[in-house]
Amino acid sequence: MDRLSKLLRHPRILQTLPDEERSYVLARVKFRLAFRSDLLALEWDGEFAHFRRLYAEAYRYTELGQAVIWVAELVDAGLIGQLFVHLKSDRRELADGRTSAYIYGFRIRPAYQSKGIGTKLLQITENDLVQKGFKFVNLNVGQDNNRARQLYERLGYRVIGTDPGRWSYYDQHGRRQDVNEPAWRLQKEL
Repeated sequence: MDRLSKLLRHPRILQTLPDEERSYVLARVKFRLAFRSDLLALEWDGEFAHFRRLYAEAYRYTELGQAVIWVAELVDAGLIGQLFVHLKSDRRELADGRTSAYIYGFRIRPAYQSKGIGTKLLQITENDLVQKGFKFVNLNVGQDNNRARQLYERLGYRVIGTDPGRWSYYDQHGRRQDVNEPAWRLQKEL
């Protein structure tokens, strides 16, 4: 096992790597569509176990051709990024199944942020949407998440409105969870 492979087993060390080694890490990231067998790994060692039912439902939508789930997988570290896309949604202003799609659940493990992985994952997703014939992509970002908003704006997204951010889901124990996270609605023309 080479030196870098050993370092990758310790994500905190990644933050201290020189630029050329970080580039090497990015080259070792595989961006791919999620498999059913990835669902447990999407929970990131229990951190997102409360979304277990949401992940399973999203995967069912992929089987129906109404959604896509992209992951970033690093050799020796597993899944380090995830991004969900509704191609068609009941909320047609978000994803109408023809011209506009909706990105959600986009996250990169903290130790791997600011390494270009999120940017690459978004670019791959956008290219896939273009191939599918979509013209616009929408997403919501929490009004208190300035760092993510700056990333999106740097990549060509623009604020087109707000969203109250009220939604609910059932956690892994079957309990309803109500969420209130006011958001900015952003859009990018592809």
